[in-house]
Amino acid sequence: MKINGYKFQFLSVILFLFAASYTSVADAYTGDDVTKGQLSGKVVDSVSGVPVSYATVSIFKQGSVSPFNGVVTGDDGSFLVNNLALGDYRIVVDFIGYKKKAIAHVIIAKNTPNVLLGSILLAPVQNQLKTVEIVSKAPVVENKIDKMVYNVANDLTSQGGSAADVLPKIPQVTVDIDGNVQLQGNSNIQFLINGKPSSIFGASLTDALQSIPANQIKSIEVITSPGAKYDANGTGGIINIVLKDSKIQGINGSVNLSAGTRRENGSFNLNARKGNFGVNAFFSGGEQINSTTINTTNRLSYNKAGDTSTYLSQNGSSNFTRGGYQSGLSFNWDVTKKDQLTAAFGYNYFENHSFGPTSQDQTAYALNDIANNNVASDVLSLRNSDSRFTGKYFDYSLGYKKTFDKENQELDILFHSSYGNNQSNFSQQQDYLSGGYPSSGSIGNNPGKDHETDISIDYTQPFSKTFTIETGAKTTFEDINNTVVTDTLSNGVFVPNPSQTYGFNYNRKIYAAYLSATFSLFNDFINGKAGLRDEYTSTTADFPGTNIPGYNVVAPSAVLSHKIDETQSLKLSYTYRIERPDYGSLNPFYNVSDPHNISTGNPNLKPEEGHNYEFGYSKSFTQGANIYIGAFYRYNTNDLQSYTTFYDTLTVNGTKYSNVSLSERYNIGTETTEGLSLFGSLPVTDKLNLRTNMMFSDRITTNPGNPTVSGFMYRINLNATYQFPHDLTAEIFGNYNSSQRTIQGTRPVFAFYNLAVRKQFMNKKLSLGLTAADPFSKYIDQKAVTYGSNFYQTNLREVPFRSFGITLNYRFGKMEFKKEKEKDDNNNNMPDNPDSGK
Repeated sequence: MKINGYKFQFLSVILFLFAASYTSVADAYTGDDVTKGQLSGKVVDSVSGVPVSYATVSIFKQGSVSPFNGVVTGDDGSFLVNNLALGDYRIVVDFIGYKKKAIAHVIIAKNTPNVLLGSILLAPVQNQLKTVEIVSKAPVVENKIDKMVYNVANDLTSQGGSAADVLPKIPQVTVDIDGNVQLQGNSNIQFLINGKPSSIFGASLTDALQSIPANQIKSIEVITSPGAKYDANGTGGIINIVLKDSKIQGINGSVNLSAGTRRENGSFNLNARKGNFGVNAFFSGGEQINSTTINTTNRLSYNKAGDTSTYLSQNGSSNFTRGGYQSGLSFNWDVTKKDQLTAAFGYNYFENHSFGPTSQDQTAYALNDIANNNVASDVLSLRNSDSRFTGKYFDYSLGYKKTFDKENQELDILFHSSYGNNQSNFSQQQDYLSGGYPSSGSIGNNPGKDHETDISIDYTQPFSKTFTIETGAKTTFEDINNTVVTDTLSNGVFVPNPSQTYGFNYNRKIYAAYLSATFSLFNDFINGKAGLRDEYTSTTADFPGTNIPGYNVVAPSAVLSHKIDETQSLKLSYTYRIERPDYGSLNPFYNVSDPHNISTGNPNLKPEEGHNYEFGYSKSFTQGANIYIGAFYRYNTNDLQSYTTFYDTLTVNGTKYSNVSLSERYNIGTETTEGLSLFGSLPVTDKLNLRTNMMFSDRITTNPGNPTVSGFMYRINLNATYQFPHDLTAEIFGNYNSSQRTIQGTRPVFAFYNLAVRKQFMNKKLSLGLTAADPFSKYIDQKAVTYGSNFYQTNLREVPFRSFGITLNYRFGKMEFKKEKEKDDNNNNMPDNPDSGK
């Protein structure tokens, strides 16, 4: 929020923090009625006597086949479980390479609430390296207090695809056929890779998402209510793409290959870890094979005088290819048990190419003679266009993490920098078939450079088991240099056009600091997190006549949760977010690759401000089913949207264009979005699992001087997975995005379905899959309408979406599951820490 406004939200956060400061009083008020207990112990190798780290301790109610609670042992093998109701429990301890150990009838009673299990001995299995098998049991969707996590590993229908193919399956996320992403109906999303920004998202988000193979992704985190630790940018929220890595001892890796009629992908992962040092390397790439989209556009417009109408018909085709690759190398070094260094390097490249002819018929009528078909003029022309984009990006980061004797106390320092080099080229030429007009055209070259550096420091200090403070600071420096060189066609020769040739520099600095508290109130009746983030932004740009003032915002955030019982919980959250216009929206360069449909940026844009509220309910069932229902409300001011204006004649840097629709970004009034999100997973049998997620929302936009627009939309999808015998799995996924009314028309419906089967061999080290997308329809029709006070336009695109593919995945290498040696001899004699849980 701005410093001088929204006092109610600011006061709410202060009240949250004030309540948190009284946590100790609530904790102390337990009286003599003991209803909770705890149990602790230590897991030890029965042969060597070495503690077993990261063993799973599961807690069962007597007679139950599913655990309701559990923890993972710390570095010293110890564990501690709090807040256990009085009762009779069964404890099961398990770790790869050891025989499972069960302890029956562990009783937590009123007179003995704290149970000490002592040392629990696990017997090693001598031949585990030959027979070990790793099977992920994580649910596909995990609902956490501040985010939803979509685990990609078992997503069959996305194998052979990209990140853009995974995103439509995630609750609250919608993706259109061109790869444009919305979160809760908002396209202003901050994308991260492994929790860090990357320059690959700056120039072309769609190309970046298409260049990340799905089999390279471990999970995707959707954060609709980011806390104070996160950057305040992105009114829609944050999507974090987590790539695969490994911290298992030994050398191992995987190879993934896919081939298809629409897309080809390949990736290679190699992990090596010995003792306290690990290395991860990967290379992945993909290509969208040439496809041809058929375009039909019809526009009826009226001149300013109101006495003439013009009908423009454009019929053409566009051939399109896209490709790219990513590579990365990361290092992880545990200098001591409490000091960790990480370093990562990455190089990414992607490109796209579009070209094709368009037939044009521009007919002018006198308004009083339309009924008589009295044509004032009729101009036929043929336009050939070609556009290319390439991007090269280099990222590197260095991080240091310090942990302390006190559990959850830690210090994190991160330096991250990225460099991008972009190159855009276009050419278009119109040859007139009637009217005796000379050919016209232009050639444009638009190179650009982007450099961003982020430096952050974060510190976490727990004061008690129910109260923790987090604080930190961050600086961001971004520099963008862009050059526009344009030649225009004159007398059959392309000559330099000084009026459309220029360069600009853009510089932005962001200074941020935050303070947040995690707390528990009233004997864990309410758990929450609240905080404030302050960000100051300074921007300079040498756009002609542009002066961008600096601004400061204070962004409050708060989330409260209540655990009804072990299977049900509620959460309520509020976040204040902004959307800073990126340089693509600010760049005043006019894209005239289609002279009748021109687009440009607006250097005078202000940041959009958003207030996001969310209320959610989750419920899990004993047989593995679970549901999530969430309601959200978002109110934006200075709303950033694209707006189209029709001109009879438009002069761009000295060149006149006729019958033009100009698209430009503006701060348009306010936008209110109300919606409901539902997710459900149901294991119908032990072989058949059904998942669905739905979203219904209504977006109300006010644009001064224009009518208020209400646009209702819904998204529904269904995923069914069946496990056949002999490691054969089949899956079907269907998705439907409804149309939605916008401030100037409607967005098209988008519906598709995918089929996939996968067979695993060699103890699941090798898998072979077949995929199909829309196998019975060659094209998906995309019908859109745009209108204004003096024009009405319809557009139909027939997009080839049908594809068939085959995928191959192979995992290799030796993996050692054993306790590491002490990382620091100086720590060998340190006493065990019974609170360790990392």
